[in-house]
Amino acid sequence: MENKDQPRRQRGQRTDVHLTVSEPAQLMAFLIAHLPHKNRNNIKSLLSNKQILIDGKVYTQFNHPLQPGQVVTVAANRAPETTQYRGLTILYEDSHLIVINKQAGLLSMATNKERDRTAYGILSDYLKKENPKNKIFIIHRLDRETSGVMMFAKSEKVQRLMQESWNETTRQRTYVALVEGVPEPPTGIISSYLRESKALIVYSSQNPENGQFSVTNYKVLKANNGYALVELELETGRKNQIRVHMQDIGHPIAGDAKYGATTDPIGRLGLHAEVLAFEHPITGESMRFDAPVPKLFLSVVKDNQG
Repeated sequence: MENKDQPRRQRGQRTDVHLTVSEPAQLMAFLIAHLPHKNRNNIKSLLSNKQILIDGKVYTQFNHPLQPGQVVTVAANRAPETTQYRGLTILYEDSHLIVINKQAGLLSMATNKERDRTAYGILSDYLKKENPKNKIFIIHRLDRETSGVMMFAKSEKVQRLMQESWNETTRQRTYVALVEGVPEPPTGIISSYLRESKALIVYSSQNPENGQFSVTNYKVLKANNGYALVELELETGRKNQIRVHMQDIGHPIAGDAKYGATTDPIGRLGLHAEVLAFEHPITGESMRFDAPVPKLFLSVVKDNQG
């Protein structure tokens, strides 16, 4: 096999290594032959960290077939790039989890009534391209019109581990909402019992026998033009919890006609899952993912609006 190393300067002092394939081979065998200072586990780590590219595209399967003329790149740094699909961006992936930034308008998964394109379907197709046996499992959901950080499991075991220990292992769930009016006081705690009707509307009550106890902490970040940008920390994760709780205090989420809103300044529900931090169900590692607040939200509360 011919070895044409072409180092390219990267951040810091480390360099990418480029290897040209001269005869058919499987990726792992090729890397072992060309990286004598790395053992099989080192190379598996490079693959899982998405540091192996073939003709500029990341590959993670150790047995991927190589053809003469292809260029294998060993990246000096873990790939910071995200993978973009219509409706979602993959923020992180390992052998157990996939974390995405979901756009507003995309269903988390199909329902009996709706079989449209879903985050679940996109990720399932993506994983099956690598291996037809791969599956995806939903851990938690975001409403169709809510954007932001969402996580899926790659096995039933990881799904079960995350769901069973959700309250203990989830360190932070922060949302940002654009709401009508300005909540007073500017910080507070909203708690009530939530239950869903047969018509799929969630109702709030102070009666302990009337649903599941739910707690939302809120803080006004900025207010202008009759709207407020509010940061929300969830202590519980009930369906439509934030939407109902903001209606409870008289400041429904902009664009949320279902729960009391009378205006729609950005043409979508003003709710975004900004931060998800949790303990990795297998490694125990602390994980944190952020999805920036959409610029549309900020534009409504900016000063000197024309």
